[in-house]
Amino acid sequence: MPKILLYITAKVVWNFLFWNTDYYENRAHVHVGKHSTEHLCKIWLEPIVELEDKGDLTDSQVNEVLKVATEYQKQLLHQWEQFKQGKPIRIIKIKKTK
Repeated sequence: MPKILLYITAKVVWNFLFWNTDYYENRAHVHVGKHSTEHLCKIWLEPIVELEDKGDLTDSQVNEVLKVATEYQKQLLHQWEQFKQGKPIRIIKIKKTK
């Protein structure tokens, strides 16, 4: 399961990743959670960023990761294309200080 983006805040590190089985899905999406998350959130990246499954996240956390996915949609879609083409993926690290 390749991690594609780490979004680091003072409170939490959000892991955005693909499952290896995602290779067989046509619609671009990403799974999101933090270190202790058991059931990850699933977010569609196209045609618009939207929630598929909130997983173990609270509504507030879902809103936060949807905002991040929207802000970095272009980069996440690029990572999806790299993944689907079997090309190496470099983890994007974003540190936000508030």
